[in-house]
Amino acid sequence: MFFVFFMKKYHSISVPSLEHLPNAAQDFLKKINQPSIVTLTGDLGAGKTTFVKEVCASLGVVDIVNSPTFSIVNEYQTKGGDPVFHMDLYRLKNIEEAIDIGLEDYLYRNNWCFIEWPGVAAPILPPEVIQIQIKNIDESARNILFL
Repeated sequence: MFFVFFMKKYHSISVPSLEHLPNAAQDFLKKINQPSIVTLTGDLGAGKTTFVKEVCASLGVVDIVNSPTFSIVNEYQTKGGDPVFHMDLYRLKNIEEAIDIGLEDYLYRNNWCFIEWPGVAAPILPPEVIQIQIKNIDESARNILFL
């Protein structure tokens, strides 16, 4: 999957520390500028959920944003009442389980949809999905690459 970044134009946001994450989230939203399906990959502890929390804060989400590792899908609301979906597919074993949780219903609602560990869902994700890869630089610095 990494080779995709060399074949298409990608964007890179450097995050030297957690204090810079709100600016990184705002930069990301300026470049995307519309509700999208966003997949996030990176090592355990790379900051996928932390980045989603900051993006949700910039979107005006009023709910507490936390990891959907055990619930698999969390739904949040913005100040304007729009839903934002946040998923963690790490525990799913195959595409059938992704379909069973109703993943396709979330994908075509024209709302923000953040999917951590999207691998099992790849066959049903639309081609226009925004792919984010978070790379650890050191203990606090990250590089966020996205298409």
